[in-house]
Amino acid sequence: MDASQYKAVKEKEMEYALKRVEDIKNSKDKYVMYRDIRPIIDLKQMFESSVELYGDNIAFHVKDKIGGPYRGITYREAKADVDALGTALISMGLKGKSISIIGDNRYEWAVSYLATVCGTGIAVPLDKELGASELEQLVKEADVECIIYSKKYEPIFRDMKDRGETSLKFLVNMDLEESDEKELSWREITEAGKVLIENGNREFLDAQIERDAMSIILFTSGTTGIAKGVMLSHGNIVEDLMASPTLLKVVPEDVFFSVLPIHHTYECTCGFLMPLYRGASVAYCEGLKYIVKNLSEARPTIFLGVPLIFEGLYKKIWQNAKKSGKAGTLKKVIAINNKLKKIGIDLSPVFFKQIHALFGGRMKVLICGGAAIDPDVLQGFRDFGINAVQGYGLTECAPICALNPDKYPKNDAAGYAPPGFELKIHEPDPETGIGEICTKGGNVMLGYYKNPEATAEVIRDGWFHTGDLGFMDEDRFVHITGRIKNVIITKNGKNVYPEEIENYLGKIPYVNESLVWGKDSEETGETLIFASIRADYEEVQEVLGENYTDEEVAALIWKEIDALNTQLPLFKRIRKIDVRKEEFEKTTAKKIKRFAEANRKIDEE
Repeated sequence: MDASQYKAVKEKEMEYALKRVEDIKNSKDKYVMYRDIRPIIDLKQMFESSVELYGDNIAFHVKDKIGGPYRGITYREAKADVDALGTALISMGLKGKSISIIGDNRYEWAVSYLATVCGTGIAVPLDKELGASELEQLVKEADVECIIYSKKYEPIFRDMKDRGETSLKFLVNMDLEESDEKELSWREITEAGKVLIENGNREFLDAQIERDAMSIILFTSGTTGIAKGVMLSHGNIVEDLMASPTLLKVVPEDVFFSVLPIHHTYECTCGFLMPLYRGASVAYCEGLKYIVKNLSEARPTIFLGVPLIFEGLYKKIWQNAKKSGKAGTLKKVIAINNKLKKIGIDLSPVFFKQIHALFGGRMKVLICGGAAIDPDVLQGFRDFGINAVQGYGLTECAPICALNPDKYPKNDAAGYAPPGFELKIHEPDPETGIGEICTKGGNVMLGYYKNPEATAEVIRDGWFHTGDLGFMDEDRFVHITGRIKNVIITKNGKNVYPEEIENYLGKIPYVNESLVWGKDSEETGETLIFASIRADYEEVQEVLGENYTDEEVAALIWKEIDALNTQLPLFKRIRKIDVRKEEFEKTTAKKIKRFAEANRKIDEE
């Protein structure tokens, strides 16, 4: 469209965004606490307006070498790189084409994503845990013509391009110093883009953005192994960006700690695009084993994680307290401080100084997503004086569906719908109120790529059917009980949610993780509940010493399960267990593959 038409379109979009902001400001909802929301219409305009507002602020904290110090990159410097790379990509003939990005969380990944979606083409982030054949399948599926990657993927993509069975035309290596006949250097083409801009090239700078067109394809790593391409628009993401910081405060002084895989929409939207929108900054973690070290170096204020990370850190705090003989004292101090809080005195920074130091000393809030976390862990962190909340989202919702307000969190709830989004329970059970969770709003995807049948299954009458089961409480907070496809329906028609029992098992100190499923007995026809358990051998050793047998470990765990079973109705009781030493088979998102045979091995004798 010509410049005047485009201007008119953008003015209309801004009218909508201004109305959205006005509605938020006038909201009577007590959970909508932070109303200083800036109207944004697409990611390009979001980033450009942030650069205008926060140009000299640090946007990214990066390391030039492993183990080195963090170095700051300002908003203005980042924009110069985004503009340059975008200009170079367009000059290579990639306007409107699919471009993949793969690698660890790093500055070059962020710049490549923004350079792609803010005027070049369609971003197709790829999962860095996938094997060569799976990557090739996705590259073919999305008609990818250019891949931007970190060095370790070089052999995979060189081979893929050489075989000529994909649409690949360009390989861009983030770590290559000089381009060769096979690969382009990320640094070199970015520098070339700067020269093009200096010589008057404005193809990227003046690129037109279609707010509601497909701009991102995200392949979900389902536990069934069949990846679906979720089509997202700029509009989907900016709706999330404007709505969610009304429930949870984000300010320019905040530093986000980036450890979750950035190709997942949870980290991409909430841990990368959100700080850029709010004028905050992102510090990249060097990897899971460097979490504690990098926390002390970056001193972040906001940490997005998954239960595996937070439950692990929480468990470690208590294990260390036990080993040093201070667990009893720690419990007493928590009780004293909780009493003081009731009269407006909070001595957490004094009482729990060492624990705060573990998180860098400035941690404001831990945000858990990706799966349900043990409510006691959230409360436990708050008892230490670090706020901890959980949210609920899906790739198909870019991803935010619900979030716990930072001042009114509920430990056992997945969250509350941000303003402008709706949640409802489809066909709730008359007794329990449990039914399928459905959501509606501008965050809901355009559909599944090249799969209208699958799209029609989940988007009905404007509502996205999540496949999750749950209920709404009296305050309209959503509580998740499990996935529809995971429910065990017993022979007498009772519903057993394996996630509920796995949560109970997770509270047993000797259980690291578990998988629960049902099997009909050949003898009685009764549905039996089985559990496969990976033991926490550090805790086991504390009780049994070093020379324990497998039988002793099983007996130790059974003793706890027997106590648990007395509190459960008969149809939910665990009848058989298998204690395993090996890891469960997992998806690349580190979720246990619920239906993988290798995860369900159990002696049924």
